[in-house]
Amino acid sequence: MEMIDANMPRSLRIGDAAPNFTARTTQGEIALDQYRGRWVVFFSHPADFTPVCTSEFVALAKAAPRFGELDCALLGLSVDSLYSHVAWLRAIKDVFGVEVPFPVIEDPSMAVGYAYGMLDEQAGDASTVRATYFIDPEGIIRALSWYPMNVGRSVDEMLRTVRALRRSADGEAYTPADWQPGDDVLLPPALPGHAGADWFHQTKADR
Repeated sequence: MEMIDANMPRSLRIGDAAPNFTARTTQGEIALDQYRGRWVVFFSHPADFTPVCTSEFVALAKAAPRFGELDCALLGLSVDSLYSHVAWLRAIKDVFGVEVPFPVIEDPSMAVGYAYGMLDEQAGDASTVRATYFIDPEGIIRALSWYPMNVGRSVDEMLRTVRALRRSADGEAYTPADWQPGDDVLLPPALPGHAGADWFHQTKADR
């Protein structure tokens, strides 16, 4: 069995502070901490001008107003250059009639990718990475997901995740499987024997 190198930095986990960075994007230079006070969906894509990534960007661009209603910013990243990003977004607009309204970060040195654990230390590119980090207004990672390069993410599930995280952020309610806004929520479990036989699965209307 191969042993884990104890000196290797561990991957980011739920509850970790999202590493800050400053980088060039398709909308000018930004720093992650300028988004404090808002939710952020920070996601990497393997490469510009690729089929699955293009489908994701078209879908995310169309859904951007729904993320905005949740006070949630979208922020994309790949190792491709800023010039490639600009050309790709222009092509998306020309071919699909969709303008991508969120910044796309260039990361040619892979510094941000390494900081977030998006890339293996031996990787020469980001062609196998499709990672998403859901960051709360305090800059803390509250959820994350990884997909292979040949499977696109569900934008509806990304939206549902943000809504569920926002609804459960105060700790007064949990969201059950397949929860959608307006559905019943779960109460945090009480001590056994104090709230009846169903103490571990009590719901309440969330209207």
